[in-house]
Amino acid sequence: MKNLIYLILIAFAFTSCQQQKIGYVDNSILINEIQEKKDLETKFQGKQEAFKKKTDSISQAFQLEVQQTQLTAQKSSQKKAQELMGGLQQKQQLLQQQIQFEEQQLNQLAQSEIDSLIIKVKDFVKSYGKTNGYTYILGTSDGAASVLYGTDENNLTQTILEALNAEYNNE
Repeated sequence: MKNLIYLILIAFAFTSCQQQKIGYVDNSILINEIQEKKDLETKFQGKQEAFKKKTDSISQAFQLEVQQTQLTAQKSSQKKAQELMGGLQQKQQLLQQQIQFEEQQLNQLAQSEIDSLIIKVKDFVKSYGKTNGYTYILGTSDGAASVLYGTDENNLTQTILEALNAEYNNE
């Protein structure tokens, strides 16, 4: 009976001494350096530039209309001039609302794509951890430093970044 108790204690000691495999990633580097995010930024930068050109064009056309309306208003009665200028104010408000709406939609689309990318990265890190036998993979960044110290061999940031980019290039 004593031997059985000692055997159980020894078995427990061995199992409790097993090393847990722990790694960490720098979230900000991982997200900001992934090629897919860089491509998304380029895509949306192009959309932002196209949107800016469109709004500049609308603004220039409206300014011409304002100038023409002001010339017409000077030659018109006071009542007619007020009607013309009131119509311009309404048109300006509608244009501003339209531009603001389109800008919000563009920003929401960009945020949605970034959110999807973050979910994809989290899923990839989880899968990487399971596949490579990690008990934990912690995340850290300058804004939220949950890992205050870690050895370089436990830093998986570059390894996972390269794997994510390889997967993205193969899509």
